[in-house]
Amino acid sequence: MNDTLVIGGRTFSSRLFIGTGKYASVAQCRDAIRASGARVVTVAVRRVNLSETGEGSLLGMLRDEGVELLPNTAACYTAEEAIRTARLAREAAGTDLVKLEVIGDAKTLFPDTEALVVAAKVLVKEGFFVLPYTNDDPIVARKLVDVGCPAVMPLGAPIGSGLGIRNPYNLRILMETVKVPVIVDAGVGTASDAAIAMELGADGVLMNTAIAAAKDPVRMAHAMKLAVEAGRLAFTAGRMPAKMYANASSPLEGTIAAAASPSTLAIE
Repeated sequence: MNDTLVIGGRTFSSRLFIGTGKYASVAQCRDAIRASGARVVTVAVRRVNLSETGEGSLLGMLRDEGVELLPNTAACYTAEEAIRTARLAREAAGTDLVKLEVIGDAKTLFPDTEALVVAAKVLVKEGFFVLPYTNDDPIVARKLVDVGCPAVMPLGAPIGSGLGIRNPYNLRILMETVKVPVIVDAGVGTASDAAIAMELGADGVLMNTAIAAAKDPVRMAHAMKLAVEAGRLAFTAGRMPAKMYANASSPLEGTIAAAASPSTLAIE
């Protein structure tokens, strides 16, 4: 089916975006990327040396794999830090894509949404393609869209928690509020979480720890690929209405059993 993800006029062949942190080795990260089918991969600018692109380096491997880099501003706690980090990433990586993070609390890693909107506004004006990591607040999401973000990336649960989709109702309201793609970012723990996010109507899912911290990251990456695809198919197919009581899978209308009602059956 022709069901590609389009964000701000750019087409992405996979609805699964993955990160590069916490893997045991560069080779394991490479194998997980291949198993996931992801074509957009995030890199933490403040934790990776973007100038190291030689053999055996993370950046060298990513370029050999032909994936699109999505630098992120993880570990930035002010709008100024995030803006400066995004500019450095564009200079080093040669891309205007940025996953914008402005963290407001070191324990929960929840975003500072006020600073996030400020940073997004500046970076959009400078020509960045800003994908903001935010909370599941529809009002904040609308503000981010209003300043020019082509998509929003609300959390499903705290970063790295693996708790799954904690507030599906807020996410559904958020998706109804904004008319841009919504990528659920953070909190996914296993394949069913990714499928649920997609069944809710998310346009994609971004994850890192759920794959990298699995006992077998490569197998989990493949599971996530299938889960995102299955969830998207289920959403576009349209699920059956939920009902309180049973409803026979094989209806009786038009059958012999329906014609032979108790009032017409002979009693021997």
